[in-house]
Amino acid sequence: MPQARKVALVSGGSRGLGAELVSGFLDRQYGVATLSRTKTTFITNMLRARKGRHFHWSQVDGRDHEALRAFVKEVGERLGRIDVLVNNAGIVMEGILPTMRTRDIIETVEVNLTAALVLAQACSRLMLRQGSGCIVNVSSVHAIRGHEGVAVYSATKAALDGLTRSLARELGPRQIRVNSVAPGYFDSDMVSDMAEAQKQRIARRTPLGRLARIDEVANAIHFLTSDQASFITGQTLVVDGGITC
Repeated sequence: MPQARKVALVSGGSRGLGAELVSGFLDRQYGVATLSRTKTTFITNMLRARKGRHFHWSQVDGRDHEALRAFVKEVGERLGRIDVLVNNAGIVMEGILPTMRTRDIIETVEVNLTAALVLAQACSRLMLRQGSGCIVNVSSVHAIRGHEGVAVYSATKAALDGLTRSLARELGPRQIRVNSVAPGYFDSDMVSDMAEAQKQRIARRTPLGRLARIDEVANAIHFLTSDQASFITGQTLVVDGGITC
């Protein structure tokens, strides 16, 4: 039977920002579904603690379009509805474009952009039947400002912002909101390999003088999915401490 509580689907919810979002939605009394390529300790603990109640996980490769669609269908059947989609899954493939391998370019586009398009299409079909819903695409400050070595990554994130604006117009008449959150530097794969001196340089260039905490990025996404943001759609909310000012 359909659940009375709202349901959020978070892609890439096994670690980092995705795991923070999964925990946050559960704390907010949502049913939560997430997918990832690997089963992390976080997922194992969540499955053990929840025992299948209001939490669903599947191992899905974001490059497998049919598996993504099947996952959305399974979530709809298992949890009854999908009220929120957060397109969070992504990879960082650094490299100067002229020397990058074509297969790395294709993989970055597939994981960061195509998977988000497939999930947005599948979830929006369910949301259209419900007559409501909310989609948040996790973009990046790299979609706003250019930096060397991340041209392909930046292109995929800029495309998500374009998707946000157009999809907001397509779905708005059916009360489905679509927004982006563009984080700056925070505790993620992008900064995990950075030297401490490099992190300090970024902090010095940031008006607020530090990198973001992961919960500060998650809170921005939770705001956009909440009723407090009920008249916000088609926007990109930059959460970067002012580094792109």
